[in-house]
Amino acid sequence: MLPYVGEPVVRRWSWLSWRETAGGLMSATHDVGARPLLIGVDGRSGSGKSMAAECIAREIPGAVVVHTDDVAWWEDFLAWDHLMAAGILIPLRAGGAVSYRPPAWDRRHRPGAIDIPAGCPLVITEGVGSTRVGLASLLDVTVWIQADDAEAERRGIARDGGTDEARSFWSEWTAQERPFLASDRPWDRADLILCGTPQLVPADHVEGAGYEEASGAALGRWATGRGPGRPRR
Repeated sequence: MLPYVGEPVVRRWSWLSWRETAGGLMSATHDVGARPLLIGVDGRSGSGKSMAAECIAREIPGAVVVHTDDVAWWEDFLAWDHLMAAGILIPLRAGGAVSYRPPAWDRRHRPGAIDIPAGCPLVITEGVGSTRVGLASLLDVTVWIQADDAEAERRGIARDGGTDEARSFWSEWTAQERPFLASDRPWDRADLILCGTPQLVPADHVEGAGYEEASGAALGRWATGRGPGRPRR
């Protein structure tokens, strides 16, 4: 497995079930009182962020996943952190419910809202840049999804239809994503690193049981490694 240049190289991984991963994240932080635990899941496009966030959330009844694609809808690719902070994270830290319509939703007449009820135990924000420097202090736990670079590109282009247009958009997107992540280095702050392409991890780099595989995706197990930054709280 070859991550993009500059990312940390994890030498040893451990297999954990989604239940074990979710339980560890919920218990490895300080008491947050009545408000939800706030976890950010970051990684490059195509790394498996959405899948990881949804799989973790399914293990915690009442958990909510907020996708940065919704907050950043019709905004600049990466300059949406002020919207995430003011509309989602700061109100959640205050302990209230959230019903947020980002500005572009009104401008372009998108129905509905990003709704998070009071009493929600866990909110996961996921997307490229979701644990950036400007948002990290508002989160309780940060996660970096490590993935094989070539596989992430294949996934991303396939997800968008596998067309020439999809390949062109991938090039446009990564031209902004790569320098942004190289500057921000979210992996250095990660409490936990999850492997988004565990099927490509050599067997002698993994401790514990294997994973369940269906349609090329690791569904039942996830390779995890401790991040190089701050310890889990």
